[in-house]
Amino acid sequence: MKTLAALVVTLCAATCVNGAAQGWSPQKNVEIVAASPPGGSNDKTARTLERVIGATKLVPTSITVMNKPGGNATIAHTYVAQRAGDAHYLLVMTSGFLTNQIIGASPLTVADFTPIASLLEDYTVFAVTAASPIKSGKDLAERLRKDPKSISIGFANAFGSSRHIAAGLLMKAVGGNARDLKVVVFKGSAEAIPALLGGHIDLGVFGAVNVVPHVSSGRMRILGVAAPQRLAGPLAVAPTWREQGIEVSYGNWRGVFGPKNLGPAQIGYWEGVLHKATEMPEWKEDLEKNYWTEQFVTGAQFRKMLDSEYVDTKAVLTDLGLAK
Repeated sequence: MKTLAALVVTLCAATCVNGAAQGWSPQKNVEIVAASPPGGSNDKTARTLERVIGATKLVPTSITVMNKPGGNATIAHTYVAQRAGDAHYLLVMTSGFLTNQIIGASPLTVADFTPIASLLEDYTVFAVTAASPIKSGKDLAERLRKDPKSISIGFANAFGSSRHIAAGLLMKAVGGNARDLKVVVFKGSAEAIPALLGGHIDLGVFGAVNVVPHVSSGRMRILGVAAPQRLAGPLAVAPTWREQGIEVSYGNWRGVFGPKNLGPAQIGYWEGVLHKATEMPEWKEDLEKNYWTEQFVTGAQFRKMLDSEYVDTKAVLTDLGLAK
């Protein structure tokens, strides 16, 4: 049985599609902009949306993915921000957008865009090699309390990234100072994982999908998952931090934004289309394949979520010494 909140979202989305269809619909090609090269997480989300929307003909025009990597995502963000009022441009956005603002890497804020919908959470896992002397999350917590510099922690792809934030939250949750973490930044998980397996770092902080092959092969062990509940498949054996008495839950949310100054009919149209797209089997399969957790939120609830995320993100980035 659906909860009342879920029912309201469903009814709202259906109403938006029916009502908005009378007021606005795309008249030319729609671009879904991803701030990553082909194969990146944002690109995967954008291309799944493209396939689902195209295959089910949810919009009357063509729809394409435009990759705009570089500049710590500011190239893609600026590209869409310059198209105020034009709902033919959609941007796949992540929590890194708020980080860029807080650390001074970008002058753009939420006010430069129109938040349309949150789609999913990509929760973080903390992993060691199978041979690591750190056997559990509690072991790691004790080491971090006593001597944080004794543990080198690797992640991608920048200081202040979602993985760095997750590590900072863990340090704070165990009673330590986030600035005492000994961190190593890699260009991507493709570099960080071999470094962990090769013994060059002690602990890796990754997106769940990156570690599945290594957990399944027995080469890697997950100490804790920063999610409200256990993940599925091979990761079901990995406990959450909360199960171990450590209050850490953090994911890299992913959503869709438009340029600023979109009207109610344009917003309603895309809310409805995205709601229908995320109900399709192919979308559900993509979530399952990547160990992502569905989180469809729109309207005032989405904006409230963004406000709350900004406050929480600024707090941890301040703890890490990165907030401007």
